[in-house]
Amino acid sequence: LQLFLGALAFSFFAKGFSGSYMNSMSTQIERRFEIPSSIVGLIDGSFELGNLMVMILVSYLGPKVHRPRVIAVGCLIMSFGAFLSVMPHFLMGRYNYERIPLTEDNSSTSLSACSLALPLYHPTFNSMEMTRELKNSGCEKVASSYLWMFVMMGNLLRGIGEAPIMPLGVSYVDDFAKEENSAFYIGAIRSSGMVGPTLGFLLGSFCANLWVDIGVVDLESLTINPKDIRWVGAWWLGLVICAAVNFLASLPFWFLPYSLPKEGEERNFKKLSESSITIQEDHCNIEPTNQPQLKFSEAVKDFLPTLKKLLGNPVFLVYLLLTVLQYNSMVGLITFETKFMEQQFNISVSRAIFLIGVILLPITILGMFLGGFIIKKFKLHITGMAKFASATFITAYLLSFLYFACDCEVLQVAGLTVSYSGVKQSSILKNNLIASCNSNCSCVLNQWDPVCGDNGITYMTACFAGCKSSIGTGKNMVFHNCSCVQGQGPETGNFSAILGQCQREKCTKTFPYFLALLSMCALFLALGATPAYMIMFRSVSPELKSFAVGIEALCGRILGGLPAPIYFGALIDQTCLKWGTKKCGGSGSCRVYDTKAFRNVYLGLTAGLRTGCCCLYITLSILIIKRFRPESKEVIDLKNTKVPSKNGSTNVIKKETFPCSKASDANDETCM
Repeated sequence: LQLFLGALAFSFFAKGFSGSYMNSMSTQIERRFEIPSSIVGLIDGSFELGNLMVMILVSYLGPKVHRPRVIAVGCLIMSFGAFLSVMPHFLMGRYNYERIPLTEDNSSTSLSACSLALPLYHPTFNSMEMTRELKNSGCEKVASSYLWMFVMMGNLLRGIGEAPIMPLGVSYVDDFAKEENSAFYIGAIRSSGMVGPTLGFLLGSFCANLWVDIGVVDLESLTINPKDIRWVGAWWLGLVICAAVNFLASLPFWFLPYSLPKEGEERNFKKLSESSITIQEDHCNIEPTNQPQLKFSEAVKDFLPTLKKLLGNPVFLVYLLLTVLQYNSMVGLITFETKFMEQQFNISVSRAIFLIGVILLPITILGMFLGGFIIKKFKLHITGMAKFASATFITAYLLSFLYFACDCEVLQVAGLTVSYSGVKQSSILKNNLIASCNSNCSCVLNQWDPVCGDNGITYMTACFAGCKSSIGTGKNMVFHNCSCVQGQGPETGNFSAILGQCQREKCTKTFPYFLALLSMCALFLALGATPAYMIMFRSVSPELKSFAVGIEALCGRILGGLPAPIYFGALIDQTCLKWGTKKCGGSGSCRVYDTKAFRNVYLGLTAGLRTGCCCLYITLSILIIKRFRPESKEVIDLKNTKVPSKNGSTNVIKKETFPCSKASDANDETCM
């Protein structure tokens, strides 16, 4: 059992490692493939789709197959899926980010952004000529490619491979461990598995700081840094490492047996071997019969009656609804957490990923471990687990409303969110992008290569700032003689602008407050995670445990994990103020968001889903308290119940003899 626990913990580490890395790279993938957030949500949801394709079959047939070897096959499929996701990097060309062309000034030592030449994408440019230019540049081929589907298919395979690990691994532990140790083991495995997400986010932070085409591009020629919205990190590099880790995780399971003796029975076997070598040989050769292998046809025939029996349990049914809502809130929250932190608090994606890895995940690990320890230490009954899980979740729910106090102003972009005179605008008016100060510059309307003026206002390009000259190269380029910047102040002189959008200091100052609040909520949610999970095991019959895990995971993924990132992403897209433009035309990823609308959508959706969770937690607690009354000693302590026999002696009824009892207010069997 100890060997299996170690192998299972490492498989939890491997799947958490690759899963968290993939989540941390969602923003990089969005920018590299120039896709909206809704498509990113679809890629993320493909993992859940892969899970549900095989989850119900794997979990139902779990006790009837060689569980360790099925887990090994799953790890191999995850490894192949990670390798498949890397392929687009080698099939695509180098990443060319949006930037404006600069013309040489008369002095030949200065470049001007404000040019009288008519650019290719100017509104008055002939559409037939533009189409001809796009075809000649090879854009027809690029525009018709959908290489992001390789990433989606790889994520789908990862979901298929991960499906057996949770239901088969947890049920295997619960079958062969002592009841009092089962919750602690499961909590310890899930906690150790959280080390994987921690390292996955740290790897994601490291790769996000590396340029996507590292090794083949001169980094000195880049004009952007990791804080720029157009920056794309080396998203593919970490996936290669994830594939190798998942492959290693599959190896131990090939050497583990179909079943094990119940924990504690090993000593009985040892004592028996001391008295008789023959008996020892018999015990070594006899295969345990507590889980007989059934034929596939017999198992499938019994599927619907088993499902009906499971869903007829009201406690499990409410728990299932609760799981669906929790999946929706957590998956949507995690998928776009780094994007939210970047847009709301003016920090780079790599830093956001790093802070999640070193602060939030260790707190989550601690909370999950303490949750399992509290169950073991205080020997909580199912009613105690329900009360504890409800209290911790409601506390985190109430704390989450303080998120809305984290206010941040919208980025001031001339002609987009503020006028060229500095007055805020209520809506996007593209006609306002052209002002008297840049009307003679022939600026491209749909480009995004921002500069920050001396007046603290961001301009979409140096051309819109009316800059006539520049000095320096790469990231150090500075634009001078910017007529639109000059018009903002009463002073006269050389008004300049630097590359990149202006920083929002107020947003940065509120970030530590947000991070502390996020850590507190994560701790309370993690504390109740293990007790809530154990409610499922204690509320169903022993032979249905593996099937219950599969149904819970299936419903959570198909109704929560699959749709949540898609509708979260679609609603977040509605808050975009300025879309990027692909090389061959068409909109790419978002460049500027309305941060207030983004915050209300992101946090409002999460709060609404958690409101439903609170109602279901209260309902679940009431059902459990009514059904599993503590005063029913004969129901709770069957293991030590003494019954008088006919000859006057007393017999102890073993728990294994009567694993379940009839609840007083229900007709179905409930495992104690």
